[in-house]
Amino acid sequence: MNLLARSWIADSLEGLGRIALLAKEAVGSLFRWKVAWSDLIYQIYFMGVKSQSVILITGAFTGMVLGAQTYFQFHKVRMDTATLAVVSVSMCSELGPVLTGLMVAGRVGAAIAAEIGTMRVTEQIDALRTLATHPVDYLVVPRLLAAHIVLPLLTVEAICLGIGAAYVVGVFLLGIDATYSWYNMLKYTDVADVAVGIIKAFIYGGLVALIGCYKGLHCGEGAEGVGRATTESVVASSISILIANFFLTMLLNELLGGV
Repeated sequence: MNLLARSWIADSLEGLGRIALLAKEAVGSLFRWKVAWSDLIYQIYFMGVKSQSVILITGAFTGMVLGAQTYFQFHKVRMDTATLAVVSVSMCSELGPVLTGLMVAGRVGAAIAAEIGTMRVTEQIDALRTLATHPVDYLVVPRLLAAHIVLPLLTVEAICLGIGAAYVVGVFLLGIDATYSWYNMLKYTDVADVAVGIIKAFIYGGLVALIGCYKGLHCGEGAEGVGRATTESVVASSISILIANFFLTMLLNELLGGV
């Protein structure tokens, strides 16, 4: 193994260790109720309300294209009325939380890294320390807690909108029988599918906020450092969501498969 590969592995492991320590410190502050409540409310507004347009468009058109493509394949074997059931299960357990997490990572994760990174470059974080304010309590905890609250709610919204959009496309554009389509959806969509999606969204919210805060707190100097931290935040959050999705799917289906 050459020197460059060893250096990359060492830097990656060091970064994971720092993120783990940041998560431990944030959780400790949260359990001690060291939360800036006004900042928490603003972060919920910023992450949730201001992400509505992105989530609405993503959920609606994902459900529409998934419903249409499923119908085109199922129509060949005369299984048209199972289309909405496939869309429902897919949106609840996979596409809903994953796409919502990716959209929020692109919008919110980048904003978190840029905001905190700018504060670090302009020495505002050092100023917080001189005022006896812990940066983790003031900057990280509100964003982390807000992401945990907002992501499941946005995911539920995307799921409902995606299923509704698929129903409209299937029934009104493709001519699928509405009654049997709705019956099959309710029959084959379990509580476990919804639970899996919500649990995934909760975890993805923590990943997005934690990685964004970490990249901002450890960004380089100057505008170039802030830009690099913003880009790395989006890339790392997106990759983390995709990797975590596989392991969570295997684990949660094993644990909740009997629900």
